[in-house]
Amino acid sequence: MWAASCLASCCAACACEACRTAVGSIGRRSARIAYCGLFALSLFASWALREVAAPLLQSIPWINHFHKTPDREWFETDAVLRVSLGNFLFFTILAVIMAGIKDQKDPRDKIHHGGWMAKIFCWAVIVFLMFFVPNGVVSFYESISKFGSGLFLLVQVVLLLDFVHGWNENWVAKDEQFWYMALLVVSVVCYIATFSFSGLLFHWFTPSGHDCGLNLFFIVFTLILVFAFAIVALHPKINGSLLPASVIGLYCAYLCYSGLSSEPRDYECNGLHNHSKAVSTGSLTLGLLTTILSVVYSAVRAGSSATVLSPPDSPRGTDKPLLPFSKADEQEDKKDVPRPVTYSYSFFHLIFSLASMYSAMLLTGWSTSIGESGKLVDVGWPSVWVRIATQWATAGLFIWSLVAPILFPDREF
Repeated sequence: MWAASCLASCCAACACEACRTAVGSIGRRSARIAYCGLFALSLFASWALREVAAPLLQSIPWINHFHKTPDREWFETDAVLRVSLGNFLFFTILAVIMAGIKDQKDPRDKIHHGGWMAKIFCWAVIVFLMFFVPNGVVSFYESISKFGSGLFLLVQVVLLLDFVHGWNENWVAKDEQFWYMALLVVSVVCYIATFSFSGLLFHWFTPSGHDCGLNLFFIVFTLILVFAFAIVALHPKINGSLLPASVIGLYCAYLCYSGLSSEPRDYECNGLHNHSKAVSTGSLTLGLLTTILSVVYSAVRAGSSATVLSPPDSPRGTDKPLLPFSKADEQEDKKDVPRPVTYSYSFFHLIFSLASMYSAMLLTGWSTSIGESGKLVDVGWPSVWVRIATQWATAGLFIWSLVAPILFPDREF
């Protein structure tokens, strides 16, 4: 018994020392990756509590103070929202603290890149305290999360447009036949994938014998947008390229599928309703993975000085990579003192705040799982319309990105 106790104590001490060493090794090069890892941890905590914390919440008097105890799904949703609220407050506080940092001599720069043991402890405490706040606060957060999630999706759209146009300009700038052929091949592949995918949408979501006019409208309108993108891009005055048009068209087809697959499982026009369990598991896995990846890209890209979303006070024109991994970059940072920051710390954390709201809506089916979706993830009419509205916003922003330089030639876009 004594030996087992000593062995357990040694293992615990080694584990703590390993964690301390790992956290201490996080420097300027890996800070953004560490924030993404912390966000991924919060997603896992939300999912875990969603599955197992309902009985515990039912026994807490300040949460379950109803005359009639709600269904289990209510407590599952409440657990996700409380973790999300703590995550939102943590990153929002950091965003406020980091506002206005101009150079790396600012003392707050060290807070952003260091102090990880303290930050992880503060994050855990804030999330824990959220289980003591009144239900009214959580309900208010649930309401504003729908708007915050929409902003996060809008940021993703703008970043996608920025990426696609940058991709096209990079290949065109090479001015070689190989890259022009690559542009054509990628564009053709995207169009083939879009039309093939659209055929599957007709098969899955417009079954014969049912009046599925709404689904038919969504699919047909998506195809109209795909043709409109190509027509506008190839207009003589625009002098654009098929690559951005084809990629955005494929993304719009995916958004259409994402919206239609989120329709309630008992809806007669949802051809996937017979595979509800498999779709739920796949949606959870794919949804969490997509959220983590999109947050990583959005936070890193939106905070950089190279993107159109960068605030006016952030440094411009830097060619420094977003995620420098070489030690030479770190040594370069120490030579010139002070050096301007290469991205907006405040906006970086704001992206995580919005992503916290979006992840909560994803895990709760936009807070409509009670009585409609049960264990399903991201299912319900609000999810449908969020995806469709995102598609329409994507289409509008893409067309605007093409015609704005023609309408306002004196302005930089």
